[in-house]
Amino acid sequence: MFKRVLVAEDMDSINQAVSIILKDLGITEVFHSQYCDQAWLRAKKAIKDNHPFDLLICDLSFKQDYRDEKIPSGQELISILKNEDPNLKVIVNSIEDHPQTVRDLWNSGNIDAYVCKDRTGLKDLKEAIKTVSNNKQYNSPSIQKALKQKNLLSLNEFEINIVKYLSNGYTQDEIERELKKKNIKPSSRSAIEKRLKELREEFKANTNPHLIGIMKDLKLI
Repeated sequence: MFKRVLVAEDMDSINQAVSIILKDLGITEVFHSQYCDQAWLRAKKAIKDNHPFDLLICDLSFKQDYRDEKIPSGQELISILKNEDPNLKVIVNSIEDHPQTVRDLWNSGNIDAYVCKDRTGLKDLKEAIKTVSNNKQYNSPSIQKALKQKNLLSLNEFEINIVKYLSNGYTQDEIERELKKKNIKPSSRSAIEKRLKELREEFKANTNPHLIGIMKDLKLI
């Protein structure tokens, strides 16, 4: 079983419930962070002190307040911490159950379990912790059901990047340069123009801004 656990969660009630679960499992070294930046600093210090965390239990969305956070989401926090400590086990504990979000996290290779905060969420989280401690992966039942949905819309790396850059105000020439920097292929302007045209047709969008709006609503980007 895990010895040192970091919980990145901004809701007090959830933190208290997770603490009870961890205590029931005999885990006493538990640290809570209500901000992603704070969680990152805590994990970084633990690595520096040669006493890294065994497990990260992380929400995906954190409500913004007066603090200017450099790491805005749990997904980015997970990516950063896994890059710094590949041995860290990660359990997502989130209300977010959109299949595209779940697939993206599993495809990233950065997580070991995904638990949905639903009616059985706490029971599922306890099961996830036990399963991951045995070096196995886990999805709570509602997440497993979401992943089994057929005809899910999904985008490849090229499509995700061109639409994300477009939504951030990049020109097609700038998108081409960024794709080449990341070694993402295809990267030519003609390929970008062609795929954007095809995506507008597929999503029945009249313009690129319309396309961006639709894809954001569907949580594809």
